[in-house]
Amino acid sequence: MSVELELAGRVVGLVRSAAGPAAQAEVLVEHTAEALTRFANSAIHQNVAEASTTVRLRLHLAGRSAAGATTITTADGLRALVDRTIEAVRLSPPDPTWPGLTRPTPLHVSAGHPGSGEHSGLDFGFDEATARADPAERATRVRDFVRAAGGLETAGYCRTVYASAAFANSDGHAVEGRTAEAAMDGIARVDGADGVARLASGRLGDIDGATLGARAAAKARAARSPVELPPGRYEVVLEPEAVADVLENLAGFGFNGKLVNQRQSFAELGAEQFDPSVTIVDDPLGSRGEPMPGLPFDGEGTPRRTLVLVRDGVTKAVTHDRRTAAEAGTESTGHAWSHSREWGPVATSMRLEAAPAATEPVLPPAAEPGPTAESARPLVTHVERGLLITDLWYTRVLDPKSLVVTGLTRNGVWLVEDGEVTAAVGNMRFTQSYPQALGIGMVRGIGSESVLLPDRWWGVRFAAPAVHLASWNLTGNASG
Repeated sequence: MSVELELAGRVVGLVRSAAGPAAQAEVLVEHTAEALTRFANSAIHQNVAEASTTVRLRLHLAGRSAAGATTITTADGLRALVDRTIEAVRLSPPDPTWPGLTRPTPLHVSAGHPGSGEHSGLDFGFDEATARADPAERATRVRDFVRAAGGLETAGYCRTVYASAAFANSDGHAVEGRTAEAAMDGIARVDGADGVARLASGRLGDIDGATLGARAAAKARAARSPVELPPGRYEVVLEPEAVADVLENLAGFGFNGKLVNQRQSFAELGAEQFDPSVTIVDDPLGSRGEPMPGLPFDGEGTPRRTLVLVRDGVTKAVTHDRRTAAEAGTESTGHAWSHSREWGPVATSMRLEAAPAATEPVLPPAAEPGPTAESARPLVTHVERGLLITDLWYTRVLDPKSLVVTGLTRNGVWLVEDGEVTAAVGNMRFTQSYPQALGIGMVRGIGSESVLLPDRWWGVRFAAPAVHLASWNLTGNASG
């Protein structure tokens, strides 16, 4: 039994002693250790590490619910958490939508992992070396990134994270798990032009600083002396970094069970809402056999599993926690988190499925580094006149129902004519419905390689290939 599971069981016992057998309690204990090596001006300037344990208690008693949390795990700290939460539940309004507790349920294991089956606790895909990585291992990757940039100014970080967690409730359900993640995110800069390279993995050994540094530097050099183009609709190739933003907004505002229940989402089960080439999967178990960073259960102890959100263009599912599932007359998909009551259940490991390699032309390796990532090169060859876009940022939703998003391009945009990159382009503002951009007949190609990208907040990550889209609405130049 892990320390976290012992703590969770102790809190359940304290609730039972203080509030009696009628109280329904669920306890999530999370321990996170994050280490970060940050660099700027091509030199490491910060190496920090932080570890914390958080105990979260949710209690339902006499038709009312309340929640509390603490980072004080002593006997007095746990007892104070229980006392505060019991007092809070007595002052709370009635909670008629309380969905009840998760019944004892074994965790799932992907068929892609050895020892497939069901277990009460496991750490599938867990890499011990990543969890125990030291500063020197991260510094080596930073050094390689800086050297590969060939004298350009560089900045970014290399990060490793270890997390272990356990869940227990008063119905006897108890599960535990652990996970590790590594990520690197860096830019290279020359003459005011930036290039970026990012990668995440469940294994630090997969992070090659030299490859990332060379990629960022090639993009920066190719982005110098940009021209300005007039606003309008352009054919585009979005590289994986930009596609990750599309997936993030689809997860938060589209396939979100709370918003679907409230009719604030475009998602409609069973409807052909995307191009037939589009398949989107939430894959916390790493069904392809690769370690996907993440825990095997959610904040309510519901086992996570592979969930197909879109299959061949048809919306098949949305994400639910126990509360939104009860409202929809279905079952939780394992997407509860600490703020899902406010923000709704959100996909944590979403992947746009890459195209089979055979559908793309086989190209020889590039003669020299250029602005186009290798995974996007075959798509660029099919562009008559359009844009190659590296990254999207500062995106904001203008209309949640149709998921119209505005934002800016970043870290490199290029004009493509007759399948060749011909000029760097200044950053532009866009205003675009994301579902419409991926709609029927709008997807002209999908890359054959999905890239796992660093999460924008811990616990949520996206794997994305490059995509070739028929139309993207550029509404202005970033310069005004």
